[in-house]
Parts: sequence; structure tokens; C-alpha cells
Amino acid sequence: MEKEGPQEMSVQILHGQPIEQPAEQPARDLWQAVRRGMMCRCPACGQGHLFTSYLKVAPACDHCGEVLSHHRADDAPPYLTIMVVGHIVVPMLMWLELRYQPELWIHFVLWLPLTLIMSLAMLPPIKGAVVGYQWALRMHGFDEHSAEADEDRKLANPAKAVIPA
Repeated sequence: MEKEGPQEMSVQILHGQPIEQPAEQPARDLWQAVRRGMMCRCPACGQGHLFTSYLKVAPACDHCGEVLSHHRADDAPPYLTIMVVGHIVVPMLMWLELRYQPELWIHFVLWLPLTLIMSLAMLPPIKGAVVGYQWALRMHGFDEHSAEADEDRKLANPAKAVIPA
């Protein structure tokens, strides 16, 4: 049996329209957007408020008008908060236990409130950083040319929506 050499593969397009590439978009500064988000400010301008309440992201920036409702932070902020708080609290807990061996009630009195306060304090800045990250990378509807942005525009202004025949 004779071994054949590498064969070339080709793709044949049978029908369809050519895919139009969107115009090159200006780059967004990732770290600046994340820093602005951590300050609970609009990732686009750094002036407007990112949240309308504790963790509710504003639908749009009250300063520049950037639409912020596209974010999909979901479970990332709580996960990251648990990871950060855990990496701070657990080493301190271990040091105290190994150094002084306190009673169990001292651990409860010290670490439970500290963990709760740190988690509640870090959650908004971490969620802001995630929203800033998504904005800088044009994820979800933050890309003006994405299908999600088109859907949001249709929902925001149904009078201009095209009704299929």
C-alpha cells in the first residue's frame, strides 16, 4: 500500500453574499476603563456615575450618554470578590491560629464581620472593573456594529425598527 502525500483542502462557497467587514474602530484603553470602573465611574468618560444604586448599573452615563445597559457582568464580580477576600482573610486567619491558637469564638467574632464588610465594600468596585473591561474590549452590545447593539437600538426605539415582511 503506497502512502499518499499531504492533500490540499479547499473550501467551496456555493451561494451567499460577501461578508462586509466593519470599519476599523479606535482602540479603547483597557486599563483606563478598568480603573474608571473600579472608581464606579463611566468607563468611557470617567465623569458619570456607573451605578444608580449599590450594584445596579445605570442604563446610560449621566455625563456623556454612553449606553451601559449592555454589560453582562453576571457571576464574575461575586466570584472575583470571593477570590480576593479569601486571599486576604485566609492567610491572616492561618497566621493568627498558628501564632496564638485563640478560642473558636474569637475566630467567629473577628473573621465573619471582617469577611462580610470586605466583601460588601469590594463588590461594587469589582463589578465596575468588569463592566469597564467589557466596555474596553467591546464585548456584548458595547460594540456599535454587533447584533446585540442592533437589538438594543430596536428595543429603545421601536418606531424606527424595521418590521420584516
